[in-house]
Amino acid sequence: MTTCTVIGLGEAGATYAAALAAAGHHVTGFDPVAATTPEGVSRAATAAEACAGADIVLVMTGAAAARSVAQECLPVLGDGSVYADFTSSSPGVMQELGQLPAKAAFADVAILGPVSALGEKTPLMVSGPGAQAVAALLRPLGVQVEIVDGGPGEAMAHKLLRSVLMKGLASVVVEAVTAGQAAGLEDWIRGQIANQLAGDGQAVIDRFLTGTAKHAVRRSKEMQDTASYLSDLGVPAEMTTASAAALGRMAQDTEPALR
Repeated sequence: MTTCTVIGLGEAGATYAAALAAAGHHVTGFDPVAATTPEGVSRAATAAEACAGADIVLVMTGAAAARSVAQECLPVLGDGSVYADFTSSSPGVMQELGQLPAKAAFADVAILGPVSALGEKTPLMVSGPGAQAVAALLRPLGVQVEIVDGGPGEAMAHKLLRSVLMKGLASVVVEAVTAGQAAGLEDWIRGQIANQLAGDGQAVIDRFLTGTAKHAVRRSKEMQDTASYLSDLGVPAEMTTASAAALGRMAQDTEPALR
């Protein structure tokens, strides 16, 4: 069994620590704030102490702590060990951390879903020299781990591109359903959303790519009117307003080509 360290015992960290301990791994955790320690996990007094002798370290703190944790933990790790950063740091920060002097192999790990809903089986994307070791540790727990080519930062680059869609789509759906509720048309707008999300996804993408710029002028005006309507309903319209601005910019970009 592997000697594992989990830095950060919040929701995600506690979930992975508990799952690894239940699988028979020796798990040590550290968190300066979390009040509880998962069953089967030993608690260390410092991050460095927790990492001493570890085969693999899983860092599940907030992104703001990524640099300080790496600077404290990497120097105590030995040859053949792995340092896996699960923080939502930018690709640039992951590249920076991956270049720090260390004996441990660095892995950039992107969590591709809500751990609160999927637990330790939340799909992961991993890049960097330590990627194979992360996959070997977590796949037996039932985790779908995708390894992407390239060094540290590649996994997070993929995740952030995905976030443009997933977080943006979620925000648009929330705004649309909230407006539907205010207008007394929630069931209807839900049906419209469901229909758009079904069917041939590639065809929808192509339609968006070709049609959006072509009709940007008209659609920008329509979204301005939509934002005004949402204001009348008393519904925040950040996504609608942003869409109107984006379409206006596209209209200006394509206008010279149409002359």
